[in-house]
Amino acid sequence: MFCFEKFKEGLKTLGILDAIRMHPDSFRSLMCHEPSPLTADLMDHLFEIRLSPVGSNKRSAEECVVPFWRDYLQDVEDQVGSSKLGKILAFATGAAIIPPVGFSPQPSIDFLHDQFVSSRHRLPMANTCINCLKLPVLDTYEDFVESMDFAFDNTQGFGKE
Repeated sequence: MFCFEKFKEGLKTLGILDAIRMHPDSFRSLMCHEPSPLTADLMDHLFEIRLSPVGSNKRSAEECVVPFWRDYLQDVEDQVGSSKLGKILAFATGAAIIPPVGFSPQPSIDFLHDQFVSSRHRLPMANTCINCLKLPVLDTYEDFVESMDFAFDNTQGFGKE
């Protein structure tokens, strides 16, 4: 409580506290963060896609998965809405909304190739410490959707749901 009182004293110094009390709606956006609703487009631009070197076999396979990712985000937004997009973001970063100061490091996407994509490991993986989502390299959009839906629908995110 002591810190909050000091904060209020500082606001009183220049008459800002009185102005806030008289016009609370005018100051709401400055004092309270209201997260933007997540959209497929916002999610697509939020993640940096890290592809293998140009000309490599891995790069070619990854370039097939990138449209799967974008289509998946759009399908999720169209069918379920921003709540599942929040689950996807939480899976990758640990946060279901974009924090007021953004993410550090920027969320990224890597790819899981053959050595990781066996019949048992067809699921996306994440490292929330570095905000990295690892997408499985799969041959069809249907397999990709099945893998992603299973992972996101069966993850609680640090047990908070």
